[in-house]
Amino acid sequence: MQGRGNGQGRIWLLSGTGEGPPLAATLLRHGWRVEVSVVTPSAARAYAGLDLDRIAVGPLQGEEAIEAALKGGDVFRWVIDATHPFAVRISTDLARACAECRQPLLRLQRPLEHGGAVQLLNQIGDLAGIDLNGRRLLLALGGRHLPAVHSAAVAVGAEVYARCLPSADGLRAALAAGLPPDQLAVVRPLQGACAGAIERALCRRWRITDVICRQSGGVTERLWRGLSADLNLRLLMLRRPDSPAGVETVESEVSLMKRIQSPQRPCADG
Repeated sequence: MQGRGNGQGRIWLLSGTGEGPPLAATLLRHGWRVEVSVVTPSAARAYAGLDLDRIAVGPLQGEEAIEAALKGGDVFRWVIDATHPFAVRISTDLARACAECRQPLLRLQRPLEHGGAVQLLNQIGDLAGIDLNGRRLLLALGGRHLPAVHSAAVAVGAEVYARCLPSADGLRAALAAGLPPDQLAVVRPLQGACAGAIERALCRRWRITDVICRQSGGVTERLWRGLSADLNLRLLMLRRPDSPAGVETVESEVSLMKRIQSPQRPCADG
């Protein structure tokens, strides 16, 4: 077990609200000192009550900013990248900066999900090859994808619907996509035993025939795989991007804890 006063027992965790808070709690229970970086204030609230060394809020401004953070204080024993599978830019910048600083980096990657009939798309442009004429398509993906996916789907004849989070960024992206007000739901997904209830109700209300989401793994992907099977929907899924080359990867919290407590020397050469 690492002592909380030991500089070599520090971890920098970059994550969101999915795996991040329970992982941070586990690290703290095992005696690690933990610094967390999240993008938004709402994500920071998910870490309330944890005895963190520090929590930083806001996007990291590129590779140079990460290098400055790595060089600017006490050393980290590990940097853990538990960001979203589609957060390609931050993962790439993090990999390059850690390699440059010879900082041990570990990527917590959600395992791939299986089950249900899924049509994978390599890119948004692949919608042009799918027959969506007269179909009712629900956009169930991140806000930054909404304008491009909406445009591509309308171009092939789909009637497009979407739901977005009740946040400034979510609403901004939905409005930029040009969705009519009666084809947009501003909702916060339910958790626990009620998870999926809002999405199921929207699919029925709008008579959805097709759903497009991301191959992000975790709770959200499992939700859409299950709903598509239950409601006989065609599920289209944007393929998950590859992790940065050369980064050591684990697929579970258990594997991560075993690795960081292993006597094996961390790999720091990228």
